Amino acid sequence: QVQLVESGGGSVQAGGSLTLSCAASGRAVERYVMGWFRQAPGKEREFVAGIMATETMTDYTNSVKGRFTISRDYAKNTVYLQMNSLNTEDTAVYYCAAGSRWPLNRYEFVSNWGQGTQVTVSS
Repeated sequence: QVQLVESGGGSVQAGGSLTLSCAASGRAVERYVMGWFRQAPGKEREFVAGIMATETMTDYTNSVKGRFTISRDYAKNTVYLQMNSLNTEDTAVYYCAAGSRWPLNRYEFVSNWGQGTQVTVSS
């Protein structure tokens, strides 16, 4: 089991950018598939992006492809989500996630969750 601590959430104007960070710690952190989910009010928690240990293996939900980039710094045990061209529909609580399956695009594949960080995009 790993512990995930997020940072970088906040408010931004539409069209702006924001970067989220997730610091992971625990046993065999490097073996976990990492990713991001988000949950907007009245909606189910949805998959946003995932990354394998290879870094070349990434997966994104269609709505963020071309705008969001997930990356992983193994030296720092940190996963990042660079979010560009944000719009109001991106407003949600974003959760860092860790799991043992690929792709990490389903809620039931997640074994550990971060506490969540609020991202608010204003028009």
